[in-house]
Amino acid sequence: MPTQPFMAYENEVDSFLIDDLTVENRLDRISIYGSLELTKDRHGLESALKLKRIIDASIDALKRDKTLPDQITIKASQSVQNPF
Repeated sequence: MPTQPFMAYENEVDSFLIDDLTVENRLDRISIYGSLELTKDRHGLESALKLKRIIDASIDALKRDKTLPDQITIKASQSVQNPF
């Protein structure tokens, strides 16, 4: 996880790991996938706090958006032929 604050919905480039959990920042969504075990130890606490910061930043960004739609439509990605 980056040392600077997580800026939810601000760019299309942030991607990082919390153990085996991947977080990808997008302009229209935050994608979270993979696996994370919150063990009852200091490492588990650190992982839980990192995940909480992501969720808190996402909620704060959504609350600030006064033009938030009811639901967005996510376009399916298109496959392209490998140019190589």
